[in-house]
Amino acid sequence: MKYAGALVALAMCSACAGSSAVSPSAASFNATYVGKTLWVNGRPVTAARLNPVPTYATLVPDRHAKPQDHEYVINFYGTYATMFDYPKSDQQIGAIANVGGQGCTNVLYGYGKKIFWIVAAENQIEEFKVPKTPIKSLSDSVGMPSSCAMDTSGDLAVGILNGSGSGGDVVIYKGASGSGTVMSTPLASEYFDGYDNKGNLFADGFTASSNFGLVELPKGGSTFQTITTSNSVQFPGSVQWDGTYLTVFDQYTSETYQYTVSGTTATLKGTVALTGSGDCAQTWIVKGLVYCGDADNNNGEVFKYPAGGSPVAVLTGNFDFPLGVTVAKR
Repeated sequence: MKYAGALVALAMCSACAGSSAVSPSAASFNATYVGKTLWVNGRPVTAARLNPVPTYATLVPDRHAKPQDHEYVINFYGTYATMFDYPKSDQQIGAIANVGGQGCTNVLYGYGKKIFWIVAAENQIEEFKVPKTPIKSLSDSVGMPSSCAMDTSGDLAVGILNGSGSGGDVVIYKGASGSGTVMSTPLASEYFDGYDNKGNLFADGFTASSNFGLVELPKGGSTFQTITTSNSVQFPGSVQWDGTYLTVFDQYTSETYQYTVSGTTATLKGTVALTGSGDCAQTWIVKGLVYCGDADNNNGEVFKYPAGGSPVAVLTGNFDFPLGVTVAKR
């Protein structure tokens, strides 16, 4: 069932400088809901909502310094990723053009080691060397990738939101190379995925009945199994290991749920509430902090973790409907 959508006009920035300047698209975003899935400009996205109010921001030029920490707020497909070097600054230092979607690195949580991935196109995911040098591109045979995760051995898992007219698959790239192995899941639409410290792969999304679903592919296994959570999750969000717990973010409540998993049951052990976020379309946890790519507020935010509460920083720069966020070191 389709519901009436919203039009969003994002304005061009009024003062752009630097060779890496990438301006907002200034194009209208046509938004429609199919069931609970948001479609923007004819493509399904993993964000829960789209804010019709434009955000005006100033782009700052690249600096000559070489910061060690880099954050990437990844915007709508085919636009760009906005680059930062927080905590050195909360202002934009550059951009990566012609990408968009979600991101991941080669660590379970924290700052990735020199590389990161972006789900970039209709059937592609791209690897970059920090700060923004392209390394390689992988393709999936299904289309409409939504998420990515990498385990400690270097395998890459890419989730499928709505490929080939249906979704819920996960493509596993052994050693982050090759054509990948397509695996079906009990989900109808896969939104986010993440590995735990034992090599088990978890993914969330919606079932065929439009209910939240969490699934697991045990390490070495060949079949995804359904995981029952002890609490209700309203809208699927990021799935990530935080060093102690498997976490699932709820985009509707702006809360991270911390779980221990035994068998096919995930038991809630803690809740981290983010105050002031609109819709963290993707979150990324590092030691002491969690980053938010906020599709509703059209910005990037930084919160304490696991304390939560109000943001300790709001990242300033150009944004075009943020869908993802990830972080890495040189």
